[in-house]
Amino acid sequence: MKGVTILFASHARWRVITHLFVALSDKALNVILADIRQKAPYMERMTYPDNIQDMIDDFTFLDDWEDRYMHVIDLGKALPPLPIEVKTDTNKVKGCASQVWLVSTRNDNKWAFDGDSDAHIVKGLVAIVLEIYSGRTADEIATLDANDILSKLGLSEHLSAQRSNGLAAMIGRIKTEAIS
Repeated sequence: MKGVTILFASHARWRVITHLFVALSDKALNVILADIRQKAPYMERMTYPDNIQDMIDDFTFLDDWEDRYMHVIDLGKALPPLPIEVKTDTNKVKGCASQVWLVSTRNDNKWAFDGDSDAHIVKGLVAIVLEIYSGRTADEIATLDANDILSKLGLSEHLSAQRSNGLAAMIGRIKTEAIS
């Protein structure tokens, strides 16, 4: 029996995935390892902050849209709900078909964002947007290209027009609050 251990970054933690290959020849094992390396962008030079690159790596590791869709929903489930008292019209994002609330705070020139939604997939998209922008300065927020990041996540081409518009509204709101 042969074993292969693959390490990849995920949300600033290292996870270990172990694949056991029973009675494989060295040639077959090398083919499998080459495929894994091809799907391992974490071995490439990072062009984004670590938490964003980790998120890109996680999504890249998922082979098809259904797996990515389920991962978005899981991210939403992991997002803590906003207290009812901050789910106000002032905090509601205009332009989203689902109800979405964003709350922002600034501390030492860094912005923190919290959010919530009444729809599972949208709550996952909120979690992604928060991961991209929270903990950044206004200058960093202004220069981050969320559309490029969403494209690297493989989400852009699969979102409906309504969800894309809602996502753009969330990003616009965050950039406006941080820059003003």
